[in-house]
Amino acid sequence: MKIAIASGKGGTGKTTVAVNFALAIGDAQLFDCDVEEPNCNLFLGLDLEKQEDVSIAVPEINTEKCSLCGSCVEFCHYNAIAKLPRSVMIFPKLCHGCGGCHIVCPENAISEIKRPIGMIEKGVDPGSGISFFQGTLGIGEPMATPVIRRLQAHMDENKVAVVDSPPGTACPVIATVGEMDYCVLVTEPTPFGLNDLILAVNVVRQLEVPLGVIINRHGSGDDSVEEYCYSENIPILMKIPYDREIAVLYSEGIPFVQRMPQWKEKFRSLYEKICFISSENTSQYSCSGVRNQW
Repeated sequence: MKIAIASGKGGTGKTTVAVNFALAIGDAQLFDCDVEEPNCNLFLGLDLEKQEDVSIAVPEINTEKCSLCGSCVEFCHYNAIAKLPRSVMIFPKLCHGCGGCHIVCPENAISEIKRPIGMIEKGVDPGSGISFFQGTLGIGEPMATPVIRRLQAHMDENKVAVVDSPPGTACPVIATVGEMDYCVLVTEPTPFGLNDLILAVNVVRQLEVPLGVIINRHGSGDDSVEEYCYSENIPILMKIPYDREIAVLYSEGIPFVQRMPQWKEKFRSLYEKICFISSENTSQYSCSGVRNQW
């Protein structure tokens, strides 16, 4: 079972939910796919070890072979290659690493070199049994998706995977959520929260991933989010109150399930609820998180 914790905007409590959810389940995998600014480990405090560097293949021009025909320029839809009067210029940070320019070159003048853009790290929490993975995009790098793809390659299909998605509705979110079995959208009861929740719901529905909503800081705003969910037949999975104790623990970098055992049980019940919803839709998963063989 792969469960994404996502949100239409930043600051709704998405990472808080992801970390506490994974800790409550125990013996799970937690993936921080917010590779531009991973922060799950601020709450876990694990010693991380590098697993791999993430690179993409970018073109390199052999000027002696290049006939300046322009085939590579015409092919590249990302404008990563420009033809000048006497040479061809490459813009590595615009390149998506598709390799098409190498294929279409009639002179075989284009080879590919690896350009590092990020890395994958791992840590293990012996107390909860969580295996934690995070991706980190290099400073100044514009493309998060290749790092997210490599991060997802470390998922063990026989374990529950809780995935902290990037915020928003752009390409990194689509790359993350599109591979999931279920998506939990975390929102807040404010006009901004509702607006961005609607955008996120539309994206997740386009991806055809089942979804539910958690309302964080419940009681601090109005009822518009709940009214929207009811009108759209979206299950409200949990309401986390606007609570001082939770806020204090958050400010100290402490997952609140570690100090508030009643919330550990609530998050476990949340997992069982998601399993039940998924089993109704697909009959593929049991609440153990392991794929059924029947």
